[in-house]
Amino acid sequence: MRGRGHLRYGPGMTAGLTEPPVALADPAELLTGYLDAYRDALLRKLDGVPEQELRRSRLPSGWTALELLKHLTYVERRWLCWGFLAEPVADPWGDSGGDPEGRWRVEDHESLDLLVSRFRDQCRRSREVTSSAGLSDRARVGGRFATPQEAPTLGWILLHLLQEHARHLGHLDVVRELTDGAVGE
Repeated sequence: MRGRGHLRYGPGMTAGLTEPPVALADPAELLTGYLDAYRDALLRKLDGVPEQELRRSRLPSGWTALELLKHLTYVERRWLCWGFLAEPVADPWGDSGGDPEGRWRVEDHESLDLLVSRFRDQCRRSREVTSSAGLSDRARVGGRFATPQEAPTLGWILLHLLQEHARHLGHLDVVRELTDGAVGE
């Protein structure tokens, strides 16, 4: 038992963030290195918590940790596959029932293992995308972006992804502490 009588489920929060080396100066390697660190931290924060707890909301807004995991999978798909590459994506807003402003959702049949597998697959695909382009390359037109003026650079997209992951990991820190008292990076 810890904190306010919460059961501590697992070691997920105790390990620190694995940051890129301090001597690293290449901006592309820094951005992708930190993005990988945040991806790993997301999975670590979920580690050891029973699935039924990850499906339970602890916040007035109502979102769950599993919904956040699914959301970040779709965020990467929207920005890098549909956005940067302009690849056709069947349901770019699948994390919110097809509505860009909709509430995140996870269906009953979507298990933790399935969502983790999808997240890892998307992260692999995202790494492929970023490794084959330069930071100053602009997103292609025809997917998420209709005009060249709307199309951001890969550097802009990576910085956006980095801040989105970091912000949501802060939210998940609070949810995890409310769940079982676990704190940490």
